[in-house]
Amino acid sequence: ASQNLSEEFAEAARQLKKEAPRIQFGKIDVTHQHDLRKEFNIQAFPTVKFFVNGSREDPIDCKGVRKASAFITWVKRRTGPSTVLINSTDQAEAIIKADNLAVIGFFRELHDDSVEVFCETARDVPEMPFGMTASEDVWADYGVQRSSLVVFKEGKPVHNEVLEDGRQNKLGLTRLIKTFTLDLVTEYNIETSVKIFDVPVENHILLFTPTNSETFNEIYENYRSAAAEFRGKILFVLVDTNEARNGRIFEYFRIRDIDVPAVRILNLTSDAKYKMPADEVTVENLKEFCQSYLNGKAKQHLSSEEIPEDWDKMPVKVLVGKNFHSIIF
Repeated sequence: ASQNLSEEFAEAARQLKKEAPRIQFGKIDVTHQHDLRKEFNIQAFPTVKFFVNGSREDPIDCKGVRKASAFITWVKRRTGPSTVLINSTDQAEAIIKADNLAVIGFFRELHDDSVEVFCETARDVPEMPFGMTASEDVWADYGVQRSSLVVFKEGKPVHNEVLEDGRQNKLGLTRLIKTFTLDLVTEYNIETSVKIFDVPVENHILLFTPTNSETFNEIYENYRSAAAEFRGKILFVLVDTNEARNGRIFEYFRIRDIDVPAVRILNLTSDAKYKMPADEVTVENLKEFCQSYLNGKAKQHLSSEEIPEDWDKMPVKVLVGKNFHSIIF
């Protein structure tokens, strides 16, 4: 992955050398540059940082960008306008049809706080084109009633996020929009795993089930229905328990054959895991589980072996997950 990213980075540098010679690209092997690694707090590899106006203070992190085209767009949006100003429906259609995904901001006027948040979001999502408009004709042609961000997929509107109440922040909008680069429910495999972790949503829900079971279609539809409600907050992933290559992820969650279908939530930041209390994968049970998790009321699920009968017979006590908390705390 690191080698591939290095090649895409080099290709972006080649293309931008002609278009924007003032933007310089450099590469550092921090295994030999310990001082630089410490100064810029490099924890993961590869890390890409953008330095502005010759200052080494507070460089901008370039996260989740893997393709040369996305690097070029990301840099251009940092050094110039991040969105295209749309004055006509023809202009809007050109942007919407040029790519699989497009985002249009519909605003009453182009000088309020929500426009600023929209433009900042565009800088962080270089995978798709962004346009904005305050034209009443364009509003009318798309049937938009309130200031909104609209996501178009394959030329059709698939999501409308109202921007009038000022509650949206850049991170929330970035998460929401990036989820459209994935399916509503994404099946976990070698190819999709990289994309799943590139989307900056730290809460993942996983459904473990054999995809060839008689009840699969019903369970899957329930799962998709719940997914639509939590888009941008929780990423919905499907894991086929019949696929041998998924063995490591079953081990990580301690999922056994008798447990499936099973539903777990994983928080990527804390690595905490949560088990859905109900056995049946219904829309109601899924929604209740997701909501209780987001409200901070879900109980963490700790896999543990049984407590040995003689755990306290010797001076050194035997601790497992199930008695650790009660004995230690």
